[in-house]
This record gives sequence, C-alpha cells and structure tokens, in this order.
Amino acid sequence: MKTRPPARAGAFYEDSDGALRTQIHQCFLHQLGPRGIPSVPSATDKGLIGLIVPHAGYTYSGPVAAHSYYKLASAGPRPSVVILGPNHTGYGSPVSTMTNGAWSTPLGDVQLDSELAGKIVKRSGLIDVEEEAHRNEHSIEVQLPFLQFIFPRLFRFVPICMGLQDLQTSVDVGEAVGDAIGEEGVVVIASSDWTHYEPQAKAVARDKEALGAALAMDEKGFQRTIEAKRITACGYGPITAMIHAAKILGARNGELLAYHTSGDVTGDKEAVVGYAAAAFTK
Repeated sequence: MKTRPPARAGAFYEDSDGALRTQIHQCFLHQLGPRGIPSVPSATDKGLIGLIVPHAGYTYSGPVAAHSYYKLASAGPRPSVVILGPNHTGYGSPVSTMTNGAWSTPLGDVQLDSELAGKIVKRSGLIDVEEEAHRNEHSIEVQLPFLQFIFPRLFRFVPICMGLQDLQTSVDVGEAVGDAIGEEGVVVIASSDWTHYEPQAKAVARDKEALGAALAMDEKGFQRTIEAKRITACGYGPITAMIHAAKILGARNGELLAYHTSGDVTGDKEAVVGYAAAAFTK
C-alpha cells in the first residue's frame, strides 16, 4: 500500500503530533474562530451535506476553517469525506483522484476510500486516477489534520484535485460525486480561499457578491460572478462541484459560518486574502 507523505507539514501547519494538536485547538478557541472545542455525538445528522473551507496556513485561515469543522463535528461521525481542491502546482492531470493507499499527516495515516473513489471515476468521463497532481498540492492535504482532530473514529476520504475549473467540468465532477455518494451520509468539502492580494474593502465587497451566489446554490450565477468580477478565488471549481453534488444529495440551504481576511489576523489590510466557511444542508 502506498502512503503519500505530508508535503506541507512544517510550513502550512505544525509538523509534530503535539504541536499540531495544540495549533488546531487554538484555532477553535481563537477570537476569529468558533471559540469552543466541538464534541462529536454518536449519531450522524445527515442533513449536513457540504462545506466550504479555506486552505491557507493555519496561522491565517485556521480560525475560519475551524467554523466549518465545528459544524461538521457537531453533526456526528462520517464514514467518508470527499475533498475537492484546486491544483496550484500545475502538475498532473486536469482533474484527478487517487483510489488506493493512504495519506500521512503528523496525526497519523488516513486511508483512501477506494470503493467510493472508484464509483466516482466510473460516473465521470473527466476524472483520471493518478498521483502527480496530488504529490505537492496543499489544498486537500491541509484539511486532513482538522478532520483527524474532530473525529475520534476512523474515516476514509476521496481527494479530487481540479486544474480545470470551468462550469461544465465542475458540474460533471459534482454530478459524479453526488451520484456516487447516494444515501451514504458522506460529506463533501470544497477547499478554497477567496480574493487574493486586494485591499481589504475591495476584497470583502467582491467576496460577498460571489458568496451570495454560492450560498444561493446557483452554480451558473456563481461562476458568472467569478468571471465578470475577476474574483481570484482559487477553488471556484471545487465550490461549484460541491454545490452541484450537494443539490443532488438534497441540500437546499447555504449558510455562511464565518468570513475574515488575512488582514483581520495580521492587521495589514493593504493586500489581503479572503477566507470563508460555509455549510450546505437539507
């Protein structure tokens, strides 16, 4: 069995078990976070279908990410998680997944859900099975320690890395994910940051407009806003795919859990990056 080693431990997040657990703990308690440590009930609330989560270094986006993971933890354990992330490196196939093995983090190994990944691939004509796109990509990797922190029981996951993010590709991926999941209670996570390196006021205004379309679960309107306003959200394709999958799985409501920028963390609001946490429910 192949195990993918962590590519960004020591950079985006701490590289030892104890330090990483402390870092995540602090994200939950941060003034920009949910300000509490979640508990996980024994029963699963299948009403929670999808989440938007940022993927910058934990120092910057961790408190916002914690809002999504607080929501997920409170909805109970999951047998599997699908994580959709953008391809920042440019390596590998335009859209790809991995179907065998595990990914390692300082908190341990997470097994891939081979069965679910195989179902998704069969339902899509676009998703390749290959490793290169995932080797050094951080957008999916940084979600795993949060998932390991909140879930005391084992879970599996499916990584889907998207270099192509146009509407047609995103809808195809979302269709395959939604159809493959069916009634299994799997949650779908879209990993994305929002506006990059704009002044605070401009970033907030642009991101709120795009978030409005996303929360309305309007795939076409969301992508149209991203394109027309030239909003530099790096994971707009994964967000579109997640929304489409969530609708197939019965989600009807989008809720903004938190929105902040790097400027809210550092105090430098001249060139910020936007971070959002959102939930999609039945």
